[in-house]
Amino acid sequence: MQTAHNRVLMIYPAFNANSFWNYKATCALAGARHPAAPLGLITVAALLPTTWEVRLVDLNTEELGPGDLDWADLVMTGGMLPQQDGALAVIEMCRSRGKLVVVGGPDATSTPDIYAAADFQVLGEAEEIMADFVAAWTGGATSGVFRAEMGKTDVTRSPTPRFDLLTFKNYLHVGVQFSRGCPFNCEFCDIIELYGRVPRTKTNAQVMAELDALHALGYRGHVDFVDDNLIGNKKALRQFLPALTDWMKEKNSPFEFSTEASINLADDPALMQAMSEANFFTIFVGIESPDADTLISTQKKQNTRRSLAESVHKIYQAGLFVNAGFILGFDSEKGSVARGMIDCIEDTAIPICMVGLLYALPNTQLTRRLDREGRLTLPDDADRSQGLGDQCTAGLNFVTSRPRRAILSDYKTVLEAVYAPSAFFGRVRRVGRMLDCTHRRLELPRSMEWQELKSSWRLFWQMTVAKGGVRREFWKTVLDCLVHNRQALPYVLMMMALYLHLGPFSRHVIAQLKRQIDNLGDVQPAAFPVRLDRPKAAAVAM
Repeated sequence: MQTAHNRVLMIYPAFNANSFWNYKATCALAGARHPAAPLGLITVAALLPTTWEVRLVDLNTEELGPGDLDWADLVMTGGMLPQQDGALAVIEMCRSRGKLVVVGGPDATSTPDIYAAADFQVLGEAEEIMADFVAAWTGGATSGVFRAEMGKTDVTRSPTPRFDLLTFKNYLHVGVQFSRGCPFNCEFCDIIELYGRVPRTKTNAQVMAELDALHALGYRGHVDFVDDNLIGNKKALRQFLPALTDWMKEKNSPFEFSTEASINLADDPALMQAMSEANFFTIFVGIESPDADTLISTQKKQNTRRSLAESVHKIYQAGLFVNAGFILGFDSEKGSVARGMIDCIEDTAIPICMVGLLYALPNTQLTRRLDREGRLTLPDDADRSQGLGDQCTAGLNFVTSRPRRAILSDYKTVLEAVYAPSAFFGRVRRVGRMLDCTHRRLELPRSMEWQELKSSWRLFWQMTVAKGGVRREFWKTVLDCLVHNRQALPYVLMMMALYLHLGPFSRHVIAQLKRQIDNLGDVQPAAFPVRLDRPKAAAVAM
């Protein structure tokens, strides 16, 4: 029934299980069930009328209760490409139960045809169009499509997300957002298509209000700035960081922060210092390839004209450790790229590397070029079963320039090298020596300190008893850190904890690659010019 007091059930779809980011084993150490909380849906919830009742069910952490659907007047769902199968299942369930369902998010925005079964589609950034949807719904509409022009939303109008809908203990970290968009022009990236090349920033007061809300609800610990590139608007960031630092001092350092940034952060010592003083401890960087020709051809020129190793080491010395993405399968690869990528990962000493295969995403320059060349191929059921949307388990959805067998073999070689225990833990030890933790401070309640202690004991048990094969490397790394830089130990333990997922995951992908290579013939597949219907998702809101 459509009244002034509607009941909305928000359902966050399950991610596919075969994902680099689905580190359940690491979550278990902290007593969590999933890495990240659904920032998009709780932002949408904040845009709904205050008279509406809202419930959230995250299918990554819990199951639908028997009365959840019966309670709801309306269901809202949506997310990213790795959630596509889960979102479609939610829509089908709602349809079978006679519940009207709204879908949104980056995946639906990129390929709305896939979500045609939903009653309503909210496509684009939700701040622009939720009022129109609400008006239509309260006016009696039972279907409709609502679109916003991408990259134009005034994010200073974005509300404080409904953090009160979250069960904090279920997550390793909670997200906030300062900016949307990225100034660069990488050919394979859909961020610039969805959110634009002019980064839009919230006001300092907005972000502090969000942190105040989290703090008032009792949340402490890891907060992730989900920005596409936090340093995309350096001027705004320089004005924001001192305010964040002051807020942290006033609140006695309740949070520590992570984010995503481009490698040119290393060129700005003052900015790195400001991030460290504000209690940022890690960043994700897209390195993609150590080959300058490849970086130029894919328009990632900000990674050229620099020593990647020196740049990453500068970031370490500023107190931030680096996680990075690498990609194989670019047209510019002329021969084996495995050795160069392995050397780059070792030289930079980056332990946590998302090494994957190039995937042509919809609404990108890459996809449009490949479409013109007649090289796109549709995914089959095997792509879905191996992990739709995850570049580590699915990719190369086009006819490759280099023989596919050679690319897969290179990929297998890289994974075998960089996730061998001696290599991984060796990189962790080197980071542990370089990482300047002078500004690190995190004050946790006594109950959380006890939980941290239990998590450490679980890690020690896993590394020395349950996973005895890495016992020697684990203790060697702990002792090295205690001797050379004991302040870095919490972050060294954090990196090693991720190996509980990354070690088994890399072995799973290697076994999958062996099967794929064995099943390949010696002839490249013929070009199959069809429209690509499987996107990767980007980020935020509905």
